[in-house]
Amino acid sequence: MYIFIFIFTFVILQRLIELVIAKRNETTMLSKGAYEVGAEHYPFMIALHVSFFISLLFEVLFFRHTLSVLFPFLFLCFLLVQFIRIWCLASLGSFWNTKIIILPGAEVVKKGPYKFLRHPNYFVVCSEILLLPLMFNAYFTVIIFTLLNLAMLSVRIPVEEKALMEATNYTHIFKRRISPS
Repeated sequence: MYIFIFIFTFVILQRLIELVIAKRNETTMLSKGAYEVGAEHYPFMIALHVSFFISLLFEVLFFRHTLSVLFPFLFLCFLLVQFIRIWCLASLGSFWNTKIIILPGAEVVKKGPYKFLRHPNYFVVCSEILLLPLMFNAYFTVIIFTLLNLAMLSVRIPVEEKALMEATNYTHIFKRRISPS
C-alpha cells in the first residue's frame, strides 16, 4: 500500500507543478497575441482527470488491491512514460499547456518526441491512464477512464489540429502525414 501512496502522491504533485507551468505559459503566450480554442470542452477534460484520480484512489484503497504481478514491468513502462512527458514539456517550452493555446504565425515545434508523433503528450496521458490502474489491479478505473479519455481526445485533437492548421505552419510541417502524397 505504501508503494501506491508514494506513486499516487508523486503523480498528483507532478500534475500540480504542471498546472503552475501551464498557467505561466498561458500568460506568456497570451501576452504575445495567442488565443485559446476548445475552452468549451476544457472543464470536461479537467473533470475527467480529477475523476480518474478519485476513482483510482477509491478503487485501490477501498477494495484493498495489491500490486499486479506485472508491477515491475508496468512500473518501468511508467518511468519511461514520465521521461517522455518531461521530453514533451522541454521540447515545447513555453508552447506547452493543458489548454489549447494558439499563437498565430508560430512555427510548429518539430523536435524531440514531436519528430516521431504529432501528439506525444496525448500518448503519455493515454499510457498513464492505462499503467497507473494496471499496476494496482484497478480494472474498473482502467476500463472506464480509457474509454472516457478516448472520447475526450476524439473531440480535443480535431479542435487542436484545425486551429493549428488555420493559424500556424502546421499543415506545411505535417503535409506528408495529413494529405496523401
